[in-house]
Amino acid sequence: MQERSSVGELASQLRRELDRYSPGGKLPSSRALVERFRVSPVTVSRALAQLAAEGLVVTRPGAGAFRAEPRAQAAPVGDTSWQELALSADAAAELVPRSVDAAGVLVSLPAPPPGVIEFSGGYLHQSLQPERAMAAALSRAGRRPGAWGRPPMEGLPELREWFARSIGGPDGALTAADVLIAAGGQAALTTALRALAPPGAPVLVESPTYPGMLAIARAAGLRPVPVPVDADGVRPSLLADAFRATGARVFVCQPLFQNPTGAMLAPERRGEVLRIAREAGAFVIEDDFVRRLVHEDAGPLPRPLAADDPDGVVVHVNSLTKATSPSLRLSALAARGPVLERLRAIQVVDSFFVPRPLQEAALELVGSPAWPRHLRSISAELKTRRDTMTAALRLDLPELALPHIPSGGYHLWLRLPDGTDEPALTAAALRAGVAITPGRPYFSAEPPAGHVRLSFAAVAGVGEIGEGVRRLRAACDEVF
Repeated sequence: MQERSSVGELASQLRRELDRYSPGGKLPSSRALVERFRVSPVTVSRALAQLAAEGLVVTRPGAGAFRAEPRAQAAPVGDTSWQELALSADAAAELVPRSVDAAGVLVSLPAPPPGVIEFSGGYLHQSLQPERAMAAALSRAGRRPGAWGRPPMEGLPELREWFARSIGGPDGALTAADVLIAAGGQAALTTALRALAPPGAPVLVESPTYPGMLAIARAAGLRPVPVPVDADGVRPSLLADAFRATGARVFVCQPLFQNPTGAMLAPERRGEVLRIAREAGAFVIEDDFVRRLVHEDAGPLPRPLAADDPDGVVVHVNSLTKATSPSLRLSALAARGPVLERLRAIQVVDSFFVPRPLQEAALELVGSPAWPRHLRSISAELKTRRDTMTAALRLDLPELALPHIPSGGYHLWLRLPDGTDEPALTAAALRAGVAITPGRPYFSAEPPAGHVRLSFAAVAGVGEIGEGVRRLRAACDEVF
């Protein structure tokens, strides 16, 4: 059983039993709960912490856990209806009204209910995360001299240098002076878009593309303009047309294992994209989000666009989160020229700096022998999972078109038969016990067809992949 489901089940059981104790009464000891429910001490600790957060239990170090005293009568409910007017009053004056909508992001962030197979997840399953290495790194980092002090605003020099080498390569295409440390890829993308495009401006995006980036753009009052992607990445002729038609000064792309299609920008298109943007006087935001999730059979990867861009066209985003844990929210922004100071200023205003212990822990992790071993391990495991899911889909769901099998990343992008009701299929899949990601949120305009995205990284193993596809077959039979 997964730890998170064990914690939830134990918390539910203890919640039901609280009436046995009078207010202030002591609950059984942690050791007794471990023996009775046959769970780990960590599970007991987390379940009690959950009840404490709900105000049902009070924990006292060295004494144990006690039923909380009854809560005081709830405060009267206020009237918040005035906020509807206040929040919408400015929209009439905005060229492009801001729209804060997290629906496309929330599809892949929350854990599904217990027993539901997670084909919707955007992170590595706990069993694939380098938990031991991260714990050891965090422990060593906490003992470093000055680890809890204030870091440089731009980030630790050693960490910036590590990112510069990993992005620019050993030939020194980038230096630490070109890099800022940010709090995860989403925060870095937010900073980049705010720095490069004023409210109301158009911003060119791949179609389909990552819903979280579309949410950032709309929340900033920007207007996403789609540029179609095929098996070789964004189409340069359409990109040039879009720049001319809109006057946009920003293009956001994922040249490597694009989300959601898995496409890789073809070698002959790389220079074209940079040339087109340079001639338009525009920036390219390169979201290099899964370079470290390459599959074992991928072969040599192309360099980031930023490594071949001496003119400062590219603002590069590079994160450690996808290859480690959703809670290791640490990334880098790399850029050349005056734009770097604007990126820095916006980041300082928004968040001051990334906590130093997290930066120190990241340095310890990537400098340890465990880091390359971890990358090799997930490279092999992701290939196995991809092959397992691909084979299962071809056997059980041949009517779902799979036009491209990626050699990196953590998901497959499937086209549904014409006329399929995408929301109905998503709901039917959840009833059948498998969570999938609908395709509609990945399009900034009307989609050409229905799609679903299936992740193979968030499940416990290949056995769950086969069972999940069988459950999806049952859902399709209900909807098709």
